[in-house]
Amino acid sequence: MVFPTVEFAVFFPLVLALSWALMSRPHVWKPVILALSYVFYSAANPKFCLLIAGVTLGNQAAATLIERADSEKAKSRFAAAAVALDLLVLGIFKYYGFFVEEVEGVLDSVGLGMGLPLATIALPIGLSFFTFQAISYVVDVRRGICDRGSTIDVALYLSFFPHLVAGPIVRAREFLPQLATPRNPRDVAVGSGVFLICLGLVKKVVIADLLARELVDPVFAVPEAYGTADTMLALYGYAAQIYCDFSGYTDIAIGLALLMGFIFPRNFDRPYSSTSFREFWRRWHMTLSRFLRDFIYIPLGGNQKGRFNTYRNLMITMVLGGLWHGAAWGFVLWGFIHGAALAIERLVDGRIKAPKWVAWAFVFHVVAFAWVFFRAPDFGTAGAIFEGIFRGGSATLFEPVVVIAIIAAIGFQLLPERPIVALRHRFEALNPVALGAGLALTIIIVGSTIPGGAVPPFIYFQF
Repeated sequence: MVFPTVEFAVFFPLVLALSWALMSRPHVWKPVILALSYVFYSAANPKFCLLIAGVTLGNQAAATLIERADSEKAKSRFAAAAVALDLLVLGIFKYYGFFVEEVEGVLDSVGLGMGLPLATIALPIGLSFFTFQAISYVVDVRRGICDRGSTIDVALYLSFFPHLVAGPIVRAREFLPQLATPRNPRDVAVGSGVFLICLGLVKKVVIADLLARELVDPVFAVPEAYGTADTMLALYGYAAQIYCDFSGYTDIAIGLALLMGFIFPRNFDRPYSSTSFREFWRRWHMTLSRFLRDFIYIPLGGNQKGRFNTYRNLMITMVLGGLWHGAAWGFVLWGFIHGAALAIERLVDGRIKAPKWVAWAFVFHVVAFAWVFFRAPDFGTAGAIFEGIFRGGSATLFEPVVVIAIIAAIGFQLLPERPIVALRHRFEALNPVALGAGLALTIIIVGSTIPGGAVPPFIYFQF
C-alpha cells in the first residue's frame, strides 16, 4: 500500500479516527494498531506478515534471554545469535540469488560450473528497515541502553506502518518509551503533521515523479541517444529525484506518526548544502548514518586505532552501507566511492584550503556522479551515461518545468532554513478547518499532476 493512493486515503483516516478514539486505553489501542499495521503490510503480500512476526518473536526471545542471563558471556552469545538470525533472514531474501549467480560465474570461468540451485525468492518490501531495527533493539538491550519491551510493544515497534517499509530507522529506545504512557489527542501536533504530509506529497509526486518521467528514466533507458546537455541534466535530475522521493517519503512518515501522537527522528537536513562528505552523511539518511556508525564503524574501532585502521573502517562501513541498499555491484561501488571520499577527506583535512563554494561544488558533483552507479541497472549503462557527458549534441529535454523542478529541489537546500521553519510555524498555528482545507487543496493539486492516476512506488521500497 503506497501512501499517495486512493487505498491509503481510505485506510489512514479510519486508522487515525480509531487511534484517537482509543488513545486513552492503551490495552485496546495497541492490539488494534498492531493488527492494522499488519493489514497495511499484507497489502503487498500476506505471507510477508509471517516473516515480520517471526523476526519479532525471535528477537524478543533473545532480548528475554539476555535479560535473564547471569553472565556477560551468555548475554553476548544470545545477542550474537539474534543478530545472526536477522542477517540470515536478510541474506536469504535479499542476497541469495546474487551470491549464487556470482559463485556460478566464478566457477564457470575456471571450468567448474556446478549448476547451483537458484530459487526465485520474492523480496519483502522494507525488509532491510525492519531487520536493522530488530538488530538495534536486541543489541541495545545487550548494551544496557534500552530496556526489554513487552512483546506487543516490540511487535508494534517493528511493524508500525508509518515507518515500516522505508524508514526512518527508529531506535527502540526512541519508540518504546512513547508507548509507556497513553497518547492524548489534544497533545497531537496536528499542524506539524499536516505540514510534513503536504511537503512530502509535493516532493514525491510533483517533483520526483515528474523528473523520473520526463528526464531521468528516458536517459537511463537509452543513454546512447542523448548528448552532453541532456546527460548532465539527467545527472542533476536524478540527484534531485532521489532526494525528493526519499525525503518526501520520510516527511510523510514522520507526519503520519505525529498525527498518531509519536515523534520520529529527523532523516534529512538539506544534504545538498554540504561542503564536506562528513557533513553530507550527517545530513543524508541520518538514521541510517547513525546505525552504520553505532553498529559497524564504532565496533570496528572507529578512529581510535590509528589512521590506517580509521580509513579501513570507513571503507568497510560504507561498502556495507552500499550493499545494504541491494544485491548489485553498483551499490557496492557507490558505497566504495563514498568510503574513499570520506577517507581521503580525513587524509587531507586541514592541508587544502578552498573557498566554501568550491568545496560545495566538489562534494555535490562527486555525490551526483556516484548516484549514477546507484541508479544504473548495470555497469554498461553507467559507462554509457558517463560517455554521454562527452558526446556533444543538442539539448532535447530542457523543458522549463523540468529545469525549475531541479533548481527548486537543490536550490532550496542552499537557502537559510529559517524561512522554512517560519512557514511551518505558521502552518502549525492554523485552526483544524484551515489545516483540513490546506491538506485537501494539496491533494487536489498533487493529484492533478499524476498522469493516469498511477503513483510510482517510492525508490526506497525496494530496499
